Amino acid sequence: MTNNFIIDEDIKNILSENLPWHTLSGKSFLITGAAGFIASYIVDTLLCLGNIKIYALVRSIDKAKIRFNRHLNNKNLIFIEQDIAEPLKIDISVDYIIHAASQASPRCFGTDPVGTLKANTIGTYNCLEFARKSNITKFIFISTCEVYGQINDSCVSIDENCKGSFDTLDIRSCYSESKKLGENMCVAYSSQYGINSSIIRPAHTYGPGLSLDDGRSFCDFVKNVVQNENIILNSDGKSKRKYLYITDFVKGLFFILFCGNDKEAYNITADDEISVAELAETILTLRPDKHSKVEYHINNFSNGYLKSKSTSAPFISDKLKKLGWRQSIDIKTGFDRMLRYYE
Repeated sequence: MTNNFIIDEDIKNILSENLPWHTLSGKSFLITGAAGFIASYIVDTLLCLGNIKIYALVRSIDKAKIRFNRHLNNKNLIFIEQDIAEPLKIDISVDYIIHAASQASPRCFGTDPVGTLKANTIGTYNCLEFARKSNITKFIFISTCEVYGQINDSCVSIDENCKGSFDTLDIRSCYSESKKLGENMCVAYSSQYGINSSIIRPAHTYGPGLSLDDGRSFCDFVKNVVQNENIILNSDGKSKRKYLYITDFVKGLFFILFCGNDKEAYNITADDEISVAELAETILTLRPDKHSKVEYHINNFSNGYLKSKSTSAPFISDKLKKLGWRQSIDIKTGFDRMLRYYE
């Protein structure tokens, strides 16, 4: 049994941000991947505002009805069931499009690289074609900080102008390369057809609603603690990452929706890096009564999981901060909320 009050508190937190929410009254949104972790929070936020019509494009209505079970009688929530890689044959008009449909788990990169590619390329094309035929106000593409590729470990910060390298023969590149192409498609459609597009590059985002079988390390850690198990590290744990709680991500997205420039990308990431091992220990300190510990099983990856080769990811969000955004949830508070949700 999940605790929806955690999500309710998160949505209240998001809407407490001083943004021109009133300007969305009477508007309509098409949100792809709407039942996914990030997009579902966006849907919840818009539904809480009221008087906003949401066309939620999902691959499975049954799954979507479970996620949005409290909103099933809300006439402003309309489900569209289809694969985003198929042409959008829907006779609707919308003001905003948020393209969030994507396979973000590293497990999918190894088990379904073609499906990963299709959502980020063909799916983006289908969304942009739909936008081209509509008089939309804004197109938001949720990309990834992995578009920076393999950055030299000596790099102290990664802003939106940094460029890294890719090995196009590495199957793990299916995600980052297809997101990179999706970004360029947004720029192309903006330049040729005048579609106002902004690109979001999130780093690691966590919170309630993520599948604990997602395959990413922080999901495994939460699952281990909830199930009163030891945390298993499949590496030396020295790699450093930035972890951002979902409410701060959604706030950042709306800052970009209201204030972001056309044909520009914005990082959304936490302020501080932490090693994977330190994260595991931090999560354990949140539940000392569990008496769990960290075990190291080096290179014991399975189920198609493809490990990132980067040992550090010093992304910065200075560009987004110039729009007024700030991180508000620290890592202990965020993971405590995630644990409470699943407990």
